[in-house]
Parts: sequence; C-alpha cells; structure tokens
Amino acid sequence: MPVASIDTWLGRLSIYEDQGQITRVDWTGPDCDDTSEVLDNACQQISEYLDGARNSFSLPLAPRGSAFYQSVFRAMLDVPYGQTRTYGQLAEKLGTYGQPVGQACGANPIPIIIPCHRILSAEGLGGYSGAGGVETKIALLKLEKGYPFLL
Repeated sequence: MPVASIDTWLGRLSIYEDQGQITRVDWTGPDCDDTSEVLDNACQQISEYLDGARNSFSLPLAPRGSAFYQSVFRAMLDVPYGQTRTYGQLAEKLGTYGQPVGQACGANPIPIIIPCHRILSAEGLGGYSGAGGVETKIALLKLEKGYPFLL
C-alpha cells in the first residue's frame, strides 16, 4: 500500500492509498515518500488546507468501517468548513443516538479530510482521535474559525 508523508505544523502526517483512493491519514505512520497522482494531490490539498488556502478537499476516499460508520463519515463530510455540529445533531439526521456517532467519529481513519474535528459534544468539544487529541481539534477549529469561543 503506497504511503506518503508530509511535515506540517500538526506534525508529520502519513497518507495511505489503496487502489487509487485515500484510506487513512495518521500521525504514527512510517516516513515514506511514495508517489502517485492521488497521494501527490492529497499532500498538496492537506498542505493548502493547513496553510489556510483551501476549505474543501476533492480526493477519492475509501475509509474502512461498517455501513453505519460509512453513514457517519458521509454526514461529517456534509458539515461545511467553519461550521460545527454536535454528535446529537448527526445522530438525529441518521436516526440513531449520539454515543454510536461519537464512536464512529473516534474511529475516523481519515481525519482532517473527513472533518471529525467539526463534530462536538453537547457540552463542549468532545474528543479527537488524531495525535494531540483535543489540542489538535482546537487548532483545526481555530484555523477554520469554526468555534467562536476559542477565538
């Protein structure tokens, strides 16, 4: 499976591709410099996003997960840049409960691109599965100016 790594202000990110689709982004992957059109585009788009020059991604995605997780991933992709939703709001949209939505958010294999950082708990920030946890979530929300209490 091809993997490309980029250094960002969030740390080193590893981006995984399988059959022309992005399957994972993480902070713990190997230092790799594989190249393909998809990986090159992903690295460029993530860099542009983190530099504040991009507010959406146009990449082929194939996150792994159950049918329910897939529905949560799609719902997260529908949350616009600079906006947030709660686990409960996504649950209502999907006809389920907040806790399983939160679990799906925590299992998101493609953070940043699938914007789980835009999903909050009813009482505050909630968690974040990427390296740095809530601090990384706060940094991404500040980048998007998406949580006014943090500004």
